[in-house]
Amino acid sequence: MTIACLIRYQIDPFQRDAFKTYAETWGRVIPRCGGHLVGYFLPYEGTNDIGWAMISFASLAAYERYKARIKVDPEGSKNLEMAQQKRFILREERNFVEVVDGTFEQPAKFTEP
Repeated sequence: MTIACLIRYQIDPFQRDAFKTYAETWGRVIPRCGGHLVGYFLPYEGTNDIGWAMISFASLAAYERYKARIKVDPEGSKNLEMAQQKRFILREERNFVEVVDGTFEQPAKFTEP
């Protein structure tokens, strides 16, 4: 059973670039520690203070192993420290969901002419 962690961030809209740097760092750290990073998402149109992330894991046990590795990753620790110092994340919500088989990472079948 694949599980996914959906993270909703309320960010300071005046520090969007700081959140982007934070997300880019996780782009290196998360896969190295065993998470399948689907992506980080910045506000684009509409609400300007909500960002998202999605990370998937093969199982709950894989997630637990990832958690142990990420806690001791030097680049990850430095990234968390930077976020705390700059205070651009105002609130963070995490939800864990089960991926429905046959629906995850389905490529588009229609191609533009």
